[in-house]
Order: sequence, then C-alpha cells, then structure tokens
Amino acid sequence: MKFNPFKYLFLIILCFTLSACSGGINAGLEAYQSPDGRYAFLYPTGWTRVKVDGGPEIIYHDLINSNETLSLVVSDVNKEVNLEQLGSPSAVGQTLIDKVIAPEGSGRSVVLIEANKREASNHIFYDLEYKLDLNEQDRHELATVVIDRGTLYTFAVGTNEERWNKVDDMFTNVIESFNFLI
Repeated sequence: MKFNPFKYLFLIILCFTLSACSGGINAGLEAYQSPDGRYAFLYPTGWTRVKVDGGPEIIYHDLINSNETLSLVVSDVNKEVNLEQLGSPSAVGQTLIDKVIAPEGSGRSVVLIEANKREASNHIFYDLEYKLDLNEQDRHELATVVIDRGTLYTFAVGTNEERWNKVDDMFTNVIESFNFLI
C-alpha cells in the first residue's frame, strides 16, 4: 500500500474540524443534578457553589467576576396550582419584581424587559429578563419560573451591565437548561 499524504492531511483536518464543532451550544458549561435526582441544570465552568444560611437553595458565582451569580430559590405552593393560574409571564415577572427583587422601600429599580412562556420536559416555564439598578450598580438578569408537584422553582443568573453582551448567550443556555428528570 502506497503512502498518500493527502489522505492523512484530510484526516487531520477532519479531526480538527470535528473537535472544534463538538463544543456546541453548551461549551463552557457543567452539569448539576439535585441530590434527589429531581432536577438538573447547567452552570458556567469555573463557577463555585457557596452556601448562604436562610438564602436560596443553590448559589453559584464566578471567582473572577464575583458579581456574576446563579441562584435557585425553591418555595412551596398549593399542589393544585399551576403556573398559568398565577398569571401571564408578564404578570408573574412583575409580581417577582414587586415582592422579591425590588419591594417597596428597597431602593432598587427594576425593569422587566421581556417575559415569555416556554414548554419543555412536560412543564410550562416563564422566562424573564430584567434590568436592575441596585444601589448605583446596573445589573442584567435572566430567570425562569416553573412549578412542579407543589413546588415553585425560581432559577436566575445575572451579571453587571458592562459584561452582559459577553455572557448573554451563555446565560440563555443556562436558563433554558433547567429541567426535571423525574
């Protein structure tokens, strides 16, 4: 059999092309699964989980840009209630602003930019986008809200406004990754 350099060059180029394509939309993200196997999501590679007493169920933050955070708040609701009964995506987003993110007297200013309904893994999700002014710091956040078996999950990720354009696509992938396994 004769050595064909073009054949090997083609194989090398093909290998590089396939490895470059394998990154896909979830490149730079790692998987998290709840200890009970109920839900899972992706979070940015290199982020660290931190514990906060009396705070969200889960918090991750970037070690380099510490104002980049991810959180999961878990709350009980009536088992008979579904997300659409709480209102439209815009109404639920505004309620979240008024009662949690910027209640009266907090000094925070928040604008709901976008609110959409999405269906995935046999659940209705409300995807929300906010712009926040928190004590002279402008932030941009994405959140998704979903109800499963009498539990309301509010999953959010955000950063300062200066970094938003660099991470918005990745953060969208993070928000849309939240799903139920059982």
